[in-house]
Amino acid sequence: MIVPNLLLIAGTGTRSGKTSMACRLIEQFRHLKPVGIKITPHFHETTEGLVTIVEEAGYSVFEETDMNILKDTSRMLRAGAARVFYAKVTDETLPFAFDEIMEHVPCSSPIICESPALRKYLVPGLFIIMDSKKTNKHKKISHIQELPHVMFNLEDLESSSPLPIDFRNGKWLYKE
Repeated sequence: MIVPNLLLIAGTGTRSGKTSMACRLIEQFRHLKPVGIKITPHFHETTEGLVTIVEEAGYSVFEETDMNILKDTSRMLRAGAARVFYAKVTDETLPFAFDEIMEHVPCSSPIICESPALRKYLVPGLFIIMDSKKTNKHKKISHIQELPHVMFNLEDLESSSPLPIDFRNGKWLYKE
């Protein structure tokens, strides 16, 4: 399945800058009212500010409502996302959780999502991999690094210049 209005972010390791990239893009495209999504395989305890949308065997989907907490989803709201969704999933239930989220997103909205695993199931308009050279804990993402992507690192986010990314005609584009 191709989802042209989806910008997907993965990382080569922990603290690679996935959320920082998502927030930077949300800020850059705030005027378009982007939707933020964070998908994780970690079933942490549900925190304050998350409103349950659905809980099924193997996955849960929430909407973030509190921008004043230090969570990644709260950071996305503070950056200017119109709405932010959070999903806890297994690999097998990821497509179901994503479909559930998409029922709550207008079809033309720009979507910015943190989830390396989602790339196994669909083709986004743009796929960004955040390269982490400073971390000891690298993720095993070689299977998705073979797919078309654009690579950034944390240093790329330090500039105040707009990132070379655009959203036109319902599709994310990389401006080379």
